[in-house]
Amino acid sequence: MFRVNKAAFRLQHRLCRQISTSSPLRTTSVTLKALGLDSYNLGVYNGQWGGNGDVIETTNPATGEVLGAVQQASAREVDETIGKAADAARYWRTVPAPKRGEVVRQMRNAIADKIEPLGRLVALEMGKIMAEGVGEVQEYVDVADYAVGLSRSLNGKVLPSERAGHAMLEVWNPIGTVGVISAFNFPVAVYGWNSAISLVCGNSVVWKGAPTTSLTSVAVTKILAEVLEANALPGALCALVCGGAETGEQLASDRRIDLLSFTGSTKVGREVALAVQARFGRSLLELGGNNAVIVHADADIDLAVRAVLFAAVGTAGQRCTTARRLLLHDSIHDAFLERLVAAYAQIKVGDPLQPGVLCGPLHTRASIAAYEQGIADVVAQGGRILYGGKVLGDRPGNFVEPTVTSISHDAPVVQREIFAPILHTIRYTNLDEAIAWNNEVAQGLSSSLFTSSPEHIFRWIGPEGSDCGIVNVNIPTNGAEIGGAFGGEKETGGGRESGSTAWQQYMRRQTCTINYSGALPLAQGIKFE
Repeated sequence: MFRVNKAAFRLQHRLCRQISTSSPLRTTSVTLKALGLDSYNLGVYNGQWGGNGDVIETTNPATGEVLGAVQQASAREVDETIGKAADAARYWRTVPAPKRGEVVRQMRNAIADKIEPLGRLVALEMGKIMAEGVGEVQEYVDVADYAVGLSRSLNGKVLPSERAGHAMLEVWNPIGTVGVISAFNFPVAVYGWNSAISLVCGNSVVWKGAPTTSLTSVAVTKILAEVLEANALPGALCALVCGGAETGEQLASDRRIDLLSFTGSTKVGREVALAVQARFGRSLLELGGNNAVIVHADADIDLAVRAVLFAAVGTAGQRCTTARRLLLHDSIHDAFLERLVAAYAQIKVGDPLQPGVLCGPLHTRASIAAYEQGIADVVAQGGRILYGGKVLGDRPGNFVEPTVTSISHDAPVVQREIFAPILHTIRYTNLDEAIAWNNEVAQGLSSSLFTSSPEHIFRWIGPEGSDCGIVNVNIPTNGAEIGGAFGGEKETGGGRESGSTAWQQYMRRQTCTINYSGALPLAQGIKFE
């Protein structure tokens, strides 16, 4: 049974009245309907839909209008859902991996069939432009393709044994139940990375998305639930528990969550890691980034300007891989900035669903406050505003001007991540200096060097180069492909998701020694007689 309070019904009637007179809300209504959503939705799924927690409204950050509401999970429902997911995992691990991959393939197709309305919902609820919203859903499709192939190549090793008549193997088995706590800025893709890989590895998944993008969480889960039902599989394989910090704390402290993947701030990630470690669980952390682009004297300037523009302004500066620091060689510094500021002046800021818009709103009013504080700190710490620096208060929504500053590399404001489109520019004289400044911040997610010199390239990607998990050359800091492992070092958390060997984090490694000799020789030649 689930509880629906009177506020939910009042919201539904209010939205229905607004939809009849408001074009943006008609767009919302059509989008919700295409995804099987309504103005009021249940936010718990474990084979059945429910919700006995608080009702939370999500809003369009471009207009401030309410999009809809989701009834969140109660503590009891979270507990029950984890139990059902653990039961589902015990069945799912017995299904051959290629057959698990076939189910993920069907999920991939179901997500792809809804790519346009799901991308539009991401634009409405998160605030990124339509092209990026659709691109994010495509990222789920791509990682599902990868996971399907992985289901036929999850491999261990045959290792040489020092003992005659013995075989030694490295075997990988499912870890069990994976909890996923995802952030507002990628409400589809981050879950997709974790879910698709977890499922082919033989695990169940319990997902808590960001409360402010709860409609997207429900929409994705509805799509996956249909696939599970069509295959007569337990719905709790792809469980959903919408909720706030209390729900996250419950996932972190529950021993039945064998791996907890958390994407969010370094501050909260540290708390999550401590809670999981207290019970000797396993965590996968994707935390903050304070990413730098270095443009060296021998760089292709046209290429670098275009790349920096996307890296700094895309998603309104709300990617963990957003470029926040731009290090320019002294010889090209002034000319580069002149071209970059001119490019910034051409950026259209506005409704993310409108053609030609490249910068949508910040996600919340709190984000605007962080932007304003960042601008004030730049000025107070001796920096200059070269472009932007203002909140666009002449319109509804959470809009700000993409901003370029000039400031010292070691200013305190430069050392912290501000989740907004603020790009700090810094002049340097040699590559060693630039690499040192790239590495001096506490985070270590993404980095990029623009150069035409093989010597500089291999220094940059070598042991004396960037200390980040993502080290690019002549491309932006953002827009990573799914085939490589995604993640970073230091206060970024050290976790890796998506491609390469990231799948191993979702499994248990076991070393198996098999004696078929009939004798009992001991390792290291030990005699115990």
